[in-house]
Amino acid sequence: MSKLLSTFAALAALVFVPLAAQAQDVPDLGGRTVVVVTENAYPPLQFVDPKTGEQIGWEYDAMAEMAKRLNFSVEYQNTSWDAMIQAVSDSQYDLGMTGITIRDDRKEKVDFSDPYMHSEMRMLVRADEERFADEKEFAAKDDLLIAAQPGTTPFYVSVYDVLDGDEANPRIKLFETFGATVQALRAGDVDLVLTDGVAANGYVAASDGKLKVIGGPLGSEDFGFIFPKGSDLVEPFNAAITAMKADGTIDALNKKWFLDYKLGQ
Repeated sequence: MSKLLSTFAALAALVFVPLAAQAQDVPDLGGRTVVVVTENAYPPLQFVDPKTGEQIGWEYDAMAEMAKRLNFSVEYQNTSWDAMIQAVSDSQYDLGMTGITIRDDRKEKVDFSDPYMHSEMRMLVRADEERFADEKEFAAKDDLLIAAQPGTTPFYVSVYDVLDGDEANPRIKLFETFGATVQALRAGDVDLVLTDGVAANGYVAASDGKLKVIGGPLGSEDFGFIFPKGSDLVEPFNAAITAMKADGTIDALNKKWFLDYKLGQ
């Protein structure tokens, strides 16, 4: 029996010691407060639960996990997408999260974390849509409209990958929030919304059969948290992201929010 226990102990050491070492291999932020700003309009990454009014989502769970690992407390603030990047750049907040695509032009204003998620741009339409099946057919019909938020990845994909490269194209209808673009789509005010596959699946699942995704992916994107330039938080958050990917936490969050959770149920 003692030999069996010794063998088990040796095996356990092989399994658990690396994880313990990895858990310790992240900085300690000493309980400092990190002010995080978000839009709360991007399910299932972050949004307000329609039943409880609680702020929930993938990013909230990830932030809570990082707070435990890095030893910091979180203070949440809300702002519009239009204001977020500049506000973080101006150090009004310590960190921004709202499914923000990592792009070179944005890196001129803010620092990004390492990617925590990879996604592909998809076409969200009403469930009864039969006038077009992909971006080429949509572009060929001049009476069809697309909704987007200015300055976002879906806006630029709409302009350059779907339409004619004119950022003032009247076929693009601008809205302040992503949720407003989906409302306009459901109301019939526009005919297409582009979004990453993460949000598209969330809205389809919550639409009671009124929305669907068509066509193939229109490029891909990586999401990251944003910080003021030179922030001392970038390195600790990167360490936490690396650890959470390695120990399966990221995969567990993906399963919870993209497979198990049903928006509105």
